[in-house]
Amino acid sequence: MPTMADVARSAGVSVATVSHVLNGTRPVLPHTRQAVLDAIDALGYTPNTLARSLVTSRTRSIGLAVSAISNPYFTEILQGVEAAALEAGYSLLIADPHDDPGHERKVVQLLHERRVDGMIVAPSAHPHDLVGYLRRHAVPTVFLDRVIDAGMTDGGATSDGAGGGVGAAHGEGTPWYDQICAESTEPTARLVTHLAGLGHLRIGLVAGLPGLSTTSERVAGYRDGLTAAGLAHDERLLVSGNSESAGAEQATAALLALPDPPTALVTANNAMTIGALRALRRQGLSVPDDIALCCFDDFAWADLFSPRLTAIAQPSRELGAHAVQVLLHRLNEPHRPTRTVRLPCAFVHRTSCGCLEEPGGSEDPAHTASTTLSEKGIAS
Repeated sequence: MPTMADVARSAGVSVATVSHVLNGTRPVLPHTRQAVLDAIDALGYTPNTLARSLVTSRTRSIGLAVSAISNPYFTEILQGVEAAALEAGYSLLIADPHDDPGHERKVVQLLHERRVDGMIVAPSAHPHDLVGYLRRHAVPTVFLDRVIDAGMTDGGATSDGAGGGVGAAHGEGTPWYDQICAESTEPTARLVTHLAGLGHLRIGLVAGLPGLSTTSERVAGYRDGLTAAGLAHDERLLVSGNSESAGAEQATAALLALPDPPTALVTANNAMTIGALRALRRQGLSVPDDIALCCFDDFAWADLFSPRLTAIAQPSRELGAHAVQVLLHRLNEPHRPTRTVRLPCAFVHRTSCGCLEEPGGSEDPAHTASTTLSEKGIAS
């Protein structure tokens, strides 16, 4: 196999220059860098990553811990992470914490023991052990999709107060780690006000797993939407589907069994949308003729349902790519201030809410369907 010395000889440079090009340890003139890259390509040279890690103390690998990798939302996040990592020359090690705090702590430790340079983690509802481990070992980390309260910092502090690799950049009320997520509160309120604008007075929410920031934010958005629409808050219409299909099916069935059931539903993630639809089918109810439906999370086949699902689309691939970029910034500047970045979502208007199909689709044509729904006795 060709060696680094062979590359240096072919490019007419020193072995040290080849090392600087490969490891990025010192600036190299563009034409010299290109000569080295051309020689690498011509000779078919493959760098020894183990030897490189001994020199640079970097493995150029990232650990990714996200639950429910089979979920289309997290699958798209994974694609975004993988593409951005590959473009930056990093490999990816993946683990599924299964939204279990104990298992989460174990898989993060296993990733850390593989000497990843940093981690991207979608934390569980109770991540105290996770945060403690990351702080004790000063693991550069970006929390993805779900954010953690700034106050959750004392579980893993070392005796000298060190931890997290953030140092003096951390201030009171500031999260210890960089965090990347999508907006949740306002988009959920948007779904509620859209349904209210169509004449619905009783709107139910099938919420996610208690303890997750995404759940609390979407519940807050649901309540904000009711308030903005001037509707009463009936706590019986707020149920938990535990972020899973089976849980949502049971929760939806409970809503339908109420003496005065909702005329419209908002489901707080794509798995729960499937569960809610299954419960409606078991009851022989049609969407949107018998009950309107809007969902948080768009997915590839949402417009193939009949009716087509009105949804909030999260920028999943962008979230994954952005998490990699923020982690790389953290690796290069360990003491920079932490930041929480929220990316906007898109309202995807289709027909499950009860609106008519419109060519080119206006974004929120509540006036189009409100008359039809009023005639069905949904609103007076």
